[in-house]
Amino acid sequence: MDLKHVLATNLRRLRHERDLTQEDIADLTGLSARYIGSIERARVSASVTVLGKLAKALDIAPCRLIES
Repeated sequence: MDLKHVLATNLRRLRHERDLTQEDIADLTGLSARYIGSIERARVSASVTVLGKLAKALDIAPCRLIES
């Protein structure tokens, strides 16, 4: 599985565990909900800057988003 799909799966799972919507994550990161959705569908590759924003919003280490 490539990292885009690993990130997509982990982001969706972690977001659901925290009972957050894509809009909630968008508000916490300053990114658009549409972009969050694209990441969760593995349509785009997130930069390390975006990984950092997502990790901060989820209160986790960035590496958790890409561990398989």
